[in-house]
Amino acid sequence: MDNCIFCMIASGAIPSTSVFEDDDFKVVFDISPAEKGHLLILPKKHAANVTELDADISAKMLILASKLGQAQMKGLGADGFNIVVNTGEAAGQTVMHCHMHVIPRFKDKGSLISWKQGSYEDGEAAAYAEKIKGAL
Repeated sequence: MDNCIFCMIASGAIPSTSVFEDDDFKVVFDISPAEKGHLLILPKKHAANVTELDADISAKMLILASKLGQAQMKGLGADGFNIVVNTGEAAGQTVMHCHMHVIPRFKDKGSLISWKQGSYEDGEAAAYAEKIKGAL
C-alpha cells in the first residue's frame, strides 16, 4: 500500500535498523521501544491485521519470533521475552499493517505486560464459549 508506513519500511523506501530480512519479512527495531532491543516483525505483503494474514505467513512469523526471542536472550542477556500482536484499535494497534512485537525482558527491570485479572460468574464462561464456538 502506497501510504502504509510499515510497507515503506519493509520495502526499504524508509530507512530502518534491521536485524533480519528474507522474502516474507523485515525485522526492525521499534522506534518507541518498551525495552531496548524491542523488535517488530513486518510482513512484506500488506495485511491490516493478523486475521488477514495467509496461514503460512502466520506460522512463519511465530517461528521467526521464537528465534528472535532466543537471540535476544543469548545476545542481550534477556531473561525472557514477550511476543505481542495487537489487532484493532481497541487492542492497541496504531499502525494498520500487521506486525508482531518481540520484546526482551529482564528480571531486574520489573517491566511486564499485564492486565487487571477478572473472573467469571457461574456458567458465564460456558456462555462465552458458546458465542465463540458459534462464530468459528
